[in-house]
Formats: sequence, structure tokens, C-alpha cells
Amino acid sequence: MSQPLDTLWYTRCPVPTGLGIAVQKGWLDEALHPQGTQIKSLRDSSSQAVRESHFDHSLQNSVRHGGNIPAIWARAKGRETRVIGLSWADEAQLILTTRDSGIRTVKDLKGRRFGLPQWTHVQIDFSRAQAIRGLENALSLEGLQVRDVQLINYPQAGSFSETNSQPNTALYSFGGHRSHGYNPELVGLLRGEVDAIFLKGAYAVQLAQQFGLYSVIDTGAHPEPLIRSNNGTPRTLSVDLNLIEQHYDSAVAILDAVLRAEQWAHSHPDDTVRYLARETNSSEYWVTQAYGSDAHLRLRTELSEQSITALQDFTDFLQRWQFIEHSFDVRAWIDPRPLASLREQLPSQRAD
Repeated sequence: MSQPLDTLWYTRCPVPTGLGIAVQKGWLDEALHPQGTQIKSLRDSSSQAVRESHFDHSLQNSVRHGGNIPAIWARAKGRETRVIGLSWADEAQLILTTRDSGIRTVKDLKGRRFGLPQWTHVQIDFSRAQAIRGLENALSLEGLQVRDVQLINYPQAGSFSETNSQPNTALYSFGGHRSHGYNPELVGLLRGEVDAIFLKGAYAVQLAQQFGLYSVIDTGAHPEPLIRSNNGTPRTLSVDLNLIEQHYDSAVAILDAVLRAEQWAHSHPDDTVRYLARETNSSEYWVTQAYGSDAHLRLRTELSEQSITALQDFTDFLQRWQFIEHSFDVRAWIDPRPLASLREQLPSQRAD
């Protein structure tokens, strides 16, 4: 029997998610208001240990919607969580070089220096993992492997969950962006220390234009889903086991709020872009450049076979590159009951 939920902790990445819009619209609060649930944001907590739950899902009764690498890592470490939805919003995934590097195609990367982030004091270095994934996927299209390029590491101290006096720093940190906009690999590229780097999302397209960089390939635009698959494709909507077992109705209500936000987005393109600009700490222009003019239609949380297959493939990738010790069966990680419960119900009244 589902028990009333006293407190829900929520967190999302600075990327397009239905949960982010549901929070901004007040629909997450509204969904849980009837049982008097207190809604708390991990990002706004003064405790770094609490904020770290964004990566290790250590807090009981919490929901997370965002990049799949921390979610996979936490599950591989034994954290009892369940995925109740997967969203696939394609985004720019760019391998960038300078105009005078002589690199114009993926084949030209062979033997060249590739800059990689290397966070030295984090639980899971998702920024490094997603860069290697983007590089490996690009090289595979030309029959090349990562060992065919020279990897140059750029160590970075600190933690993704640190904050300072700068507004929205925690949001940027949750996205793996450097405080004050400093990016060692980018600086290395501009100085000629390396020949190419990987960046994704609105951050990538903005920096590419700002510094006049050349995009060798955008794997996020490739027709093959597994080539587009990375940290953000698909994104996981996950809850801890206690939440779904003891507060099942709340888990269903959370998912309903996410789906409500996404359905609203599908018919409100301009408003959605404004919301996504706030979510990504970017401008509306860069949102459309990174996520497409149809970004509002890309918000769709479900449990499609494409997403499940890609999530398994990516989990195996993380094990192969030793970001996680063991791979696991992602289907056993997924709990389809909340989505099935919603589909069995009559369509709820959606707000305009």
C-alpha cells in the first residue's frame, strides 16, 4: 500500500528535461500537494553531501532526471534505484578543431592530439566519459579506434557539486561546466597544445562560434541512434527504491508531472525555448542551435526499445572503459509500472 510522502528531493541536469519544466511551472509541487509533500531541491542545499546525491543518488525519496552516466554509475555501485522513464532529446555533440589545424574529416584525426578532461576529485567523471564516447563513435564511422589518436589529459581539481558566490554555479557544475567558464581542453586547443576536443549542447555551439572553431563532425546529428547515444541520449528519469516501493503513488505523480510538462511543451514552442534557455543557462538562440528548432517536440519521456537498447550499449561502453567495474542488465533496472499505471488511466486534464 502506498504511504504518504513527507519530503521529496529532486534534481535535474542543466539540459532539456520534462522534470525541469515541471519544476519551473510548479507542476511538481502541484502533483504532490494533496498529500502535503515538501519539495526540496538538491541544487539549492547548503550541504555538499546532499548535492552529491545528484551523482550517487544517496538520498532516500529522491528523483533525478538528467545525464545517464551518474545514474548508471550509482546503480553499478549497488545503489538501489529504478528507472521509470527515458527521454531522448538529440543535441549537438561536436568534435572541434581550429581552422588552421588541417583537420577537416574524421579520418584526419588519426595520429593527432585529442584533449580530454580529467576531473581528479569526483565520484564519476562523466565529462571525460562522454568525450571518449563522442570520440569513439566518430572514429568508428571511419574504421578507426581511440588508440589511433593521442590522448592528452587536462586534470581539473574540485567537484561538480561545489558552489561559490556566483549565481547558478551549482547548475553549471551539475552540467560539468567549469566555474567562471574556464575549460582547460578548450584553452589547450586554442594554444595549439592539442588538435581537437569534444563539447556538447548549447555550451558547445556557443563556444564554437565564439572562437571560430571548425566542427569536424556532429555525432548528435548522425542517423544511427547508437552513434548519437551518449550521456544525454537517452536521459534517465530515476527514483530510489524506497520511493517507488513505499510511495508508489508519489512516483506515479512525479512521472505524470513530467509527462504533463512535455505535452504542454509540444504545443508551446516559443515558451518552451524560453524555459529551456533558463534550464541550460544559455540563450534561446543557442538552445535552438544545439537542440534544434523542434526542441519542444524532443521532450518525450517513455520506455522505447531504442532508448533501452542504447542505454544497455552505453552501460557496456562505461564498463569497457572502466568507468564502472561491472555492467548490468538495464531492463532489470527499469520499473515500467508507473508508466503503465498512467497509460491505464484516463488522460488527465492538461493545463495550457
